[in-house]
Amino acid sequence: MALRLLRLVPAPTSARVLAAGAQRVGRIHTSVRCELRYGPLAYLLGERITKKLTKNSKVITVDGNICSGKGRLAKEIAEKLDMKHFPEAGIHYADSTTGDGKPLDVQFSGNCSLEKFYDDPKSNDGNSYRLQSWLYASRLLQYADALEHLLSTGQGVVLERSIFSDFVFLEAMYKQGFIRKQCVDHYNEVKNVTICEYLPPHLVIYIDMPVPEIQSRIQKKGDPHEMKVTSAYLQDIENAYKKTFLPEMSEKCEVLQYSPREAQDPSKVVEDIEYLKYDKGPWLDQDDRTFYHLRMLVQDKLKVLNFTTIPVYLPEITIGAHQSDRVFREFHEV
Repeated sequence: MALRLLRLVPAPTSARVLAAGAQRVGRIHTSVRCELRYGPLAYLLGERITKKLTKNSKVITVDGNICSGKGRLAKEIAEKLDMKHFPEAGIHYADSTTGDGKPLDVQFSGNCSLEKFYDDPKSNDGNSYRLQSWLYASRLLQYADALEHLLSTGQGVVLERSIFSDFVFLEAMYKQGFIRKQCVDHYNEVKNVTICEYLPPHLVIYIDMPVPEIQSRIQKKGDPHEMKVTSAYLQDIENAYKKTFLPEMSEKCEVLQYSPREAQDPSKVVEDIEYLKYDKGPWLDQDDRTFYHLRMLVQDKLKVLNFTTIPVYLPEITIGAHQSDRVFREFHEV
């Protein structure tokens, strides 16, 4: 239950469980021997983030439909530009970055299932929206980790998808009748109060793969759950990317679009990246003071997740206080 989407009494298990794990995520850039974290004293003593930044201190996201080759291209770009690669954040993102890295039980991981979504996207138990909410929280946490890494080390980062493109799946779910209008309203409210706190990517790369080719790749992959995804759902995802996401991002950052064949040549993609001027977007307006405030935010994972708190009752993601306490106690025992 990674999502602190509701402020009930007591706080929902989803918030407290993910927050408990996130405390360790927040230390990923601190010394093993000393747990001192970056703070006001470091800034007062003269540590300046702009001194660490180079021409490759960029945030790059690689987007596209299911099975479009995002992961391979993102990894190769990161290797060629000496950037840190962040694989797509899934249900177990927080688990993979804390503790022993092993996936936790479903009750500690959003009580949702990607396989169930593929098998029965219209399930009346609310799984589809719980999944979307949990994934948004995971991607929010990952984006904070990526920004923290860049601001701490100066090394650029490459992510597969991000919080800025997550809504395309919500739009597709709603058009296919997988979730209710109330869920869309709740998601948009959460998105509006969280996404404004973060700088967008410097560059978005979109792989434009036709739906028939995506279905062919899914069939070759052979995952029995993914093979149940309909062409209509895939088409709605593509439409959301092209009609909403890409036009919006083109106003905030650089956008590169490639066909599947072009995306198979990472050297050409990297060459295109190096020719970009990066002459638009909010990154141009930042200085050491604003970078300091952003770094203070993204290193505090509890604060990152607190921004997802919306005081509203929604059956898909609300659980009772007694169940919340029980699950939270069991999580601490684990």
